[in-house]
Amino acid sequence: MTNHVAAHPAAPGGTPAIVRAPRGARVPGRIATIAVLLVTGALVLAAAYLTNGGTANGGLTNVNLTGTPNGPAPVVGQAAPALTATAADGSAFNLADLKGKIVWLTFGASWCQPCRAENADVEATYEAFKAGGVVVVQVYMDEDATAVNDYAGRVGLTYLKVPDPAGQIATNYRILGIPTHFFIDRDGVLREIKVGTLQAEAMAKALTDLGAGG
Repeated sequence: MTNHVAAHPAAPGGTPAIVRAPRGARVPGRIATIAVLLVTGALVLAAAYLTNGGTANGGLTNVNLTGTPNGPAPVVGQAAPALTATAADGSAFNLADLKGKIVWLTFGASWCQPCRAENADVEATYEAFKAGGVVVVQVYMDEDATAVNDYAGRVGLTYLKVPDPAGQIATNYRILGIPTHFFIDRDGVLREIKVGTLQAEAMAKALTDLGAGG
């Protein structure tokens, strides 16, 4: 299971230190893969941070990814990375099937306090915008369908939920902190990434900016 520690994102600044291996030393392939993953994820978070105006959107729970990503990292202005999975209700989910709709793809978990804090606003915003063709998909890191359904049932979440028990979806999307929000337009193009908890006003603005009517 992915380790997680509650924290607030640090402000960007400075140049990361470069650690050089001794001459002749060989770095194991797995270490090199994890290093590439961390650098890529950090770049995604940094880009999202700058997109958000240089400030984080409230609380954030840091996570550590240990797998190997499949496919390209998410990039604003490009097609959202492919995502196929089994939803918590047992149905087959394919992000590509949602073209023509505005998709709010959010990564969280029931063990993530900032995620829990914003879920009521996510649900209320979804209810306000779903008639306009908005689909909310929440990926639950390190949780199986039983845990997801139990939590969602207790707090009354009606939008689509996707368990990610092995953390592979989060790895593919280079998630280094939750909640992280991806706003995807009707053509399947990623238009905005927001890292950290969002207020209801920010949720509504992100959707209306994509042409959704509340």
